[in-house]
Amino acid sequence: MSEIKEAVRSRYAGAAKQLAVLSPDSNAGCCQVDGPDCGCAGSYSADELNQIGISDAVSLGCGNPTVLADLKPGEVVLDLGSGAGLDVLLSARRVSPGGHAYGLDMTDEMLELANRNREKAGLANVTFLQGSIEDVPLPDASVDVVISNCVINLAEDKSAVIKEAHRVLRPGGRLAVADMVELEPLSAAVKKRLDSWAGCISGTIPIEEYRAALIDAGFAEPEFEVHATQSLPGVGKVGSAYIRARKS
Repeated sequence: MSEIKEAVRSRYAGAAKQLAVLSPDSNAGCCQVDGPDCGCAGSYSADELNQIGISDAVSLGCGNPTVLADLKPGEVVLDLGSGAGLDVLLSARRVSPGGHAYGLDMTDEMLELANRNREKAGLANVTFLQGSIEDVPLPDASVDVVISNCVINLAEDKSAVIKEAHRVLRPGGRLAVADMVELEPLSAAVKKRLDSWAGCISGTIPIEEYRAALIDAGFAEPEFEVHATQSLPGVGKVGSAYIRARKS
């Protein structure tokens, strides 16, 4: 395991332990477990959260990809880097009846928490998988929608993640993710810091680089909508973006 992947794994293993003891009205922050908020609070419907019996305090994301995906009953959805399982559980309700929601995460502690949340929500059409988002353990053309919430920026090889998303999607399938992007160049020193990478800062890339990776993988019509920004004095500027694309 690379230094970057181990830094990410370690950070979110610790986050899972923190989330496991949060009160329902606590706020764990947005992607950056011990850092500043980056604009996702209030993006989840209170009614939907009540239906699955889970607070949005378990979200460490930078948005709500479930609102982008336009999920329909009968569809199969995959969440890359599913964490405590919030987006998977919300998706499972939306694709029911007949659909299924998969969550993929590499962290034992997060998977344990996600499965507890699944049991609490009482949803049968949910499967949490252990693995890497660069090597998805699902067959080609097996899902209708791929979502993700502030995770792709954490990967060393973002192109590999995007190509895997394209591989598992069926023709006409949709990519709908929330992710952090680099809006102004980050300092070279910050780019090398493992804690900043695990904190969703150092691993960000410019929108045009992200767009090029999507097109290179075979996605059509990529769209980017920046909905929150974060200026970091002496470091650079990042933002939370909603990203959509479709497999031809």
